[in-house]
Amino acid sequence: MTEDPMAEAAADGLSLFDALYEGEDAVVRLLRAGAPAESSDQDGASPLYLAAVSDRPGVVRLLLAAGADPDRACGPESGDLPICGAACGGHTEVVEALLSAGAQPDLREQFGFTALRWAVGLGHARTARTLLAHGADPCLPGPEGEAPLLLAARRGSLETVRALLRHGAGAPDGALEEALAEARRLGEVNLERELRDGLLDAYGESEEHQVCVHRAVVDGGETLTVELVRNGEPFAGRDQQTGHGAIATLLETELGLLASFEELARRALRSGNPDLDNWRASAQALRERGDEETRQAAAAWCAAGDPLRRAFGADVLARLGHPGA
Repeated sequence: MTEDPMAEAAADGLSLFDALYEGEDAVVRLLRAGAPAESSDQDGASPLYLAAVSDRPGVVRLLLAAGADPDRACGPESGDLPICGAACGGHTEVVEALLSAGAQPDLREQFGFTALRWAVGLGHARTARTLLAHGADPCLPGPEGEAPLLLAARRGSLETVRALLRHGAGAPDGALEEALAEARRLGEVNLERELRDGLLDAYGESEEHQVCVHRAVVDGGETLTVELVRNGEPFAGRDQQTGHGAIATLLETELGLLASFEELARRALRSGNPDLDNWRASAQALRERGDEETRQAAAAWCAAGDPLRRAFGADVLARLGHPGA
């Protein structure tokens, strides 16, 4: 005997909002039982929005197939968009599902944020690439008039800057220069101290909490995270990507500018790691010059007392000797 989906769903005692967190099978049962894909919880949030911000791409696809509107704003003041919620978390698969279902990439939320503004500002390069590939405007200003390229440079995400440039973000007059100035400025800042001081200004210094610092390297980029920890649990934190040196080098290339040998070496050595973008971008820029003056500068670095500077000089010489390196 075939089970009645309505009876089965009722027996589970689940609403569609509960089912989002139980898994796709529970969502399927309720949708088959007649639960509307378009509904709201007590806070005005839609099932699609909650699934999007929770990074549940399978559930998102089920709701979209059942008729959920990918562009429906929801929340207490009807100001939250599913695609913005997903982009804010860097949930690329969800963003892709929403775009494939017809979501408009440049819709603004209540306070003027678009999905690309969230992705760029938080350094979610893969999400930004997906939005740009589906037609998001790389030059559309944020709610305070800020250009996406400037935000990407400020965030320190080299891959996000590259994605924006590939889609024409450098077209407006002054956009490249403004982003370059910001990358150069932040390349001189002690980011760890800035993040730490910002947290302590907000929450105060106390013997009850500790400051913990984490560094994570993903695809050549480093993310610095500073957290306040109380009783072994973080209760506040800030993070920042650190590819400002590499971004400055890239933007200089776009503008036809040449940084000095010493400036490129400084950017590489400040990262202290040959596997990081800041080092590799400087070494690549010097390889592309490939002249005798560059070779002499690299040879001088190889004779330096600092082992890291010697390593950088050797890296540059190796690249000059092997054009495909």
